[in-house]
Amino acid sequence: MAPIRVGIIHPDLGIGGAERLVVDAALGLQQAGYEVKIYTSHHDPAHAFEETKNGTLSVEHVSSWFPRNIFGRFHIVFAILSQLQLTTHILNESRSEEPTVCDVYMVDQLSASIPLLRAGLGRRVVYYCHFPDKLLSEGKAASSDGKTQGSLLKRLYRFPADWLEEFTTKRADVILANSKFTAGIFKAAFPSISVTPRVVYPGINITAYETLVEPSEEELGEIFDVITYPTLLSLNRIEGKKNLNLAIETFANVRTEVASQGIVKFEKPLRLVIGGGFDPRLSDNINTLTKLLELCATLGLSTYIASTSPLPASLSHLENFKTHSRSHAASNVTFLLNFTQAQRSALLQSKDTIALLYTPTNEHFGIGPVEGMICGLPVIACESGGPTESVISFPSPSASSPPSSLASLDPKPTGFLCAPNSEAFSAAVIAILKLSPADRAAVAEAAKARAKANFGMQSMTSALEKVLREAMDMGKMTAFMEPWHIDERTFNIVHAFITVLAIIACVLIYFEYL
Repeated sequence: MAPIRVGIIHPDLGIGGAERLVVDAALGLQQAGYEVKIYTSHHDPAHAFEETKNGTLSVEHVSSWFPRNIFGRFHIVFAILSQLQLTTHILNESRSEEPTVCDVYMVDQLSASIPLLRAGLGRRVVYYCHFPDKLLSEGKAASSDGKTQGSLLKRLYRFPADWLEEFTTKRADVILANSKFTAGIFKAAFPSISVTPRVVYPGINITAYETLVEPSEEELGEIFDVITYPTLLSLNRIEGKKNLNLAIETFANVRTEVASQGIVKFEKPLRLVIGGGFDPRLSDNINTLTKLLELCATLGLSTYIASTSPLPASLSHLENFKTHSRSHAASNVTFLLNFTQAQRSALLQSKDTIALLYTPTNEHFGIGPVEGMICGLPVIACESGGPTESVISFPSPSASSPPSSLASLDPKPTGFLCAPNSEAFSAAVIAILKLSPADRAAVAEAAKARAKANFGMQSMTSALEKVLREAMDMGKMTAFMEPWHIDERTFNIVHAFITVLAIIACVLIYFEYL
């Protein structure tokens, strides 16, 4: 019997929590006997997870004809056009001499392709919602009340895209969400959709995190020396909405308190490592990194930028913020851009890593805390969004230090949920530093147990299998567009025409002539 073929459609297969979910979902389904293919409009091997570029997963990259934005605006317009181009490619591919129609499709993040897949291929579609796009405009922090924010002009510009998102999402056969928090926001954001999304938590490959690694100096690259220093770790994309300035401010406060109070004696100076996906094509990534470097300079913190690939010449201005020293391990803050799997594992598993700082507010789910917990790290996160479902918190350290024994606490804490300010985060770090070795070990054990029980790849795969089979059991539909076909020349002309129209419309809107 031929394996069930699953097509996963994701807009940009870079390095981030959403991309990690797609990769782990594909791996889990593949290991369960499914034939999985990922379709994407953007895939840069220099900015992607290893499994997507070493042949482990089948990835079809259909390079987008459209720019990401114009004048730093209109991201959603071009994201939708890119996905429609990708969907058109899939439809045409299905009519080739060797058709590759999947049995069921899972659309991730952007819903524009759902009606075309259902009508054009007659296949069922599962939609996985990370968060309503209408609440994520321009990469700002998500609203927690399900209401669109912004100026009147902004809302007028967004109206067609928001309507399209709700209309296309409603056409999915099954709708999933990555957390209870997201499911609640979804209901408020899309009043015309009566169903409540089912929650399927992202799952991680526990074995990959449990396996102790001793990477070579070559594998660790520029951070080979850093992992032997006492470290506060932050793993997040270098984006404004990730609130990474909170990690830097917390680190500065903790350094001062440790020095003044003599809380703990470190053999080596305390370090902060901020690791995350960085895309030099995105102005938000560039602006965020620049502002973080400026903040470090203001706080008197030396910095070092480590990257797995050379930064383009256009970012040469960042050199002005880099501390030039004989050993970059002497820098207070290391920015590790586009870390490798070996680097991530080494930082998470190092006995010198003190805690994981997870700084976004109203995060949809947040895979970072789960990665930290499976490696036994205490997690310090904001008391909002998805982390409230993954992290079990100590009593607030601002009121009192953690108890001398964890025996009285049930369930066992795995970290701290704090107000999103450096005072609260610093108090949590100090509380962790004050833990006895026995209590530190108990926290590590509780964290690992919770991650295994609730957020493993097997749990996610089982849930996805159930949903995909349920969608297939609804039966195939008539492919209303079966006779439809566009030859390559016509296809190129149509896309060129649409691109020109889209650019003209966006320029007019930008200058408020439309």
